[in-house]
Amino acid sequence: MNSEDLREFCLSLKCVTESFPFDETTLVFKIHKMFCLMSLDGDLRISIKNDPEKIVQLREEYSAVNPGYHLNKTYWNTVNIDGTISSELIKEWIVESYDMIVQGLSKKLQQELIEKQ
Repeated sequence: MNSEDLREFCLSLKCVTESFPFDETTLVFKIHKMFCLMSLDGDLRISIKNDPEKIVQLREEYSAVNPGYHLNKTYWNTVNIDGTISSELIKEWIVESYDMIVQGLSKKLQQELIEKQ
């Protein structure tokens, strides 16, 4: 999995936008709020949000999963995309992060997403 594969997958999710709000080396994908950040400098890595209990479990199970870099470590992990974790699993985690953000949106914004199907 490379940066373009990750980018295309994130953008395939409903109503996702991309931007560089911090600097030109961190691409951010969001749906009203960030759900995935991709580092474009050096080694490829993404930061994704998840349930606090699962965050700890993933860190213990995968050496490529670390506390979120410059993010709230209770909710965010940074994943090194080094080939040790399958593309399918990484995509699953991205979708979980996306879903977590959608669930946190107001009912009005959630309804707007449903209407855009």
